[in-house]
Amino acid sequence: MLRHEQSPSITDYQQCDTYAWFSQRAWVEVDLAALSHNVQQLRRFLSARTQLMVVVKADAYGHGVVIVAQTVLKSGASWLGVATVPEGIQLREAGIKAPILILGATYTLEQIHALAHWKLQPTLSSPKQALIFSNTLEAINCDSHLPVHIKLDTGMSRLGTDWQQAGEFVQLVQRLPHLKIASIYSHLATADSLDPTVMNEQHTRFESAIAQIKAMGIEPPYLHLANSAATLADKRLHYDMVRVGLAVYGLYPALHLRERIDLKPVLQVKARVTQVKNIAQGTGVSYGHQFVAEQELRLAVVGIGYADGVPRNLSQKMQAIIRGVRVPQIGTITMDQLMLDVSALPSLQEGEVVTLLGQQGDENIYAEDWATQLNTISWEILCGFKHRLPRVAVI
Repeated sequence: MLRHEQSPSITDYQQCDTYAWFSQRAWVEVDLAALSHNVQQLRRFLSARTQLMVVVKADAYGHGVVIVAQTVLKSGASWLGVATVPEGIQLREAGIKAPILILGATYTLEQIHALAHWKLQPTLSSPKQALIFSNTLEAINCDSHLPVHIKLDTGMSRLGTDWQQAGEFVQLVQRLPHLKIASIYSHLATADSLDPTVMNEQHTRFESAIAQIKAMGIEPPYLHLANSAATLADKRLHYDMVRVGLAVYGLYPALHLRERIDLKPVLQVKARVTQVKNIAQGTGVSYGHQFVAEQELRLAVVGIGYADGVPRNLSQKMQAIIRGVRVPQIGTITMDQLMLDVSALPSLQEGEVVTLLGQQGDENIYAEDWATQLNTISWEILCGFKHRLPRVAVI
């Protein structure tokens, strides 16, 4: 059974046959059973006391934020993490009541108003930011305490107050009106590395910072440090909660972590063959004729391109799967279309399904494969699929 996850840019087909609509071109499939499986696997990996926050920023890494959030919360997650206030508001408007942590920076009057109104929980990264929050909430006559999460910089050199000033920072926030400390956390820079030296150093710094805070008589409600890689790498890093993104979507943050847990990729990218033709030896294909046929071949045009999120730099490096057979992509990938050499499939017809990422038969191609070819990371591949590709939930 298929259910449509509406893309923000598509609003005019709710009354039509959804499958017929999207099947004419290209789409992203989101396997909710695989998503639920991954959450359950992670829950089993964690102790009963450790809560699971699923990071659903960037439209749940391109998977469709509302359907992902609903599924992971039903499957065992208890928190959600997003990057921005609008991302949090989108979840609240969808009726999601679980606690939501804003991982990114928030400073403006409008953002603080929205946080209080929508019951979103911000990250505080500096004393200056804490004072802005307190003064703004006072000015708007806020009659409650906003839960805030204290971010410490233990070596990422991104958001956060230096770990050595943790006690002073936490004391300040605790004294300020209208603020209530919900957690103290930090972020690891090298948890996916085979060499744990830097991760261990950050862990030691985090422990030292927490010791400072507790020595002042302050007991933090929650402590959290681990991302996906750290969650799989070292159970000492789990604390009261872990923040998992990539692993929930079925991909491993590093090859050496594959044996720790059984994950299933959630996302597949598919498209339709729009034309099939034979081309003669010596015929150039696509812009620039970067590919010239060395012999007669059968060519398939597929209705997906770099404007949909298939990187142009994969031109003549990628493969696709049709009828369970891998076929090479040829010529330059264009904005809306790409070409495949389907000589191995002489009876192929227009309208057949092409799997660009995912599994078909015994063959599979995943985001890690594209990332390796492009010398990038799986996160970037997943987040690159544009919203003119409808998200379709496979139930």
